[in-house]
Amino acid sequence: MDSGPVSRFTALHAVQRAIGPGRLKTPITRGPLLIGVTGGTGFVGRELITRLVGAGHGVRVPTRDAAHADQLLPLSSVEIAVGNVYDSDFLRRSLEGCDVVINLVGILNERGRSGAGFRRAHVQFTAGLLRAMHEAHIHRLLHMSALNADAGRGRSHYLRSKGQAEQLVRDASALQWTIFRPSVIFGAADSLTVRFAALLRLSAGMLPLARAGARFAPIYVGDVAEGFMCALSGGESVGATYELCGPEVLTLAQIVRLTAQAAQLPCHILPLPDAIARLQGALMDFLPGKPFSLDNYRSLLSDSVCHDNGCARLGLHPASFRAWTPLWLRPKGAAMPLPVVPTAYRVP
Repeated sequence: MDSGPVSRFTALHAVQRAIGPGRLKTPITRGPLLIGVTGGTGFVGRELITRLVGAGHGVRVPTRDAAHADQLLPLSSVEIAVGNVYDSDFLRRSLEGCDVVINLVGILNERGRSGAGFRRAHVQFTAGLLRAMHEAHIHRLLHMSALNADAGRGRSHYLRSKGQAEQLVRDASALQWTIFRPSVIFGAADSLTVRFAALLRLSAGMLPLARAGARFAPIYVGDVAEGFMCALSGGESVGATYELCGPEVLTLAQIVRLTAQAAQLPCHILPLPDAIARLQGALMDFLPGKPFSLDNYRSLLSDSVCHDNGCARLGLHPASFRAWTPLWLRPKGAAMPLPVVPTAYRVP
């Protein structure tokens, strides 16, 4: 009887069952891995896959649209599988033989306002992925969640669905999981600094801002990617949850002002009372692209700051928001206000 492909993590799982849960703490493997990355065509995925390939790993990326993977095609050792990512049979075929799966799938807005879109992308997809991994005998999952994710008490559809997906991962039998919960992620081509810079240009620097005092600890996309790299080999990261925050706690208004400063744009923030901010979100729900939504407003009711220093536990020195944003926001030909030299992510 064909039992299917067996990965190095499958073999390790048999050992772990023999010696008992929680007993195996050494890294599982240090050699090249074959890694399946769902959500790999997005902002974090492109950064992470570039690092995985640079480290000598093979990567498979299931996607529903080949055009979304164009930026990954120049990378060696990347295979693109095109199909229905909500079909667990397609996922199983795409991921067979992988040692590890990394799930980066996530959306910030949905079509409509019922929460069904969030549940489909976060909960239904994760359930199908776990089914596919079980059938393909893959037992190692690195899962992207979010700060404040909570299945029961999350303030928004986004946060509740992220919490529900986390619960599915934690409850899956025979799964060696690691969960990452980042604050807002920034970097070149992000949906944070680049979007605010574009809005400031369009509005001559005048920006009505909902929840201007909401607090964040922005984390650089390279640090998030490096956190996943650190956890690849298993060891202490199996069964661990890492909150990922940058070194600065900033209000949303401060993030906008620092973005304007880096892009050398005028900035005049008009903080909105909550009642008007809520109305703004409800109205923008109907605009193409949803630059802001009622669900976004609800997520902003909870500060996105860490209560546990996951970066320190992983041995990371996260980059500074105010120091790094000029790298991609400053106008062409403009001098940097201070030299910014990328440093090693991991503590020596």
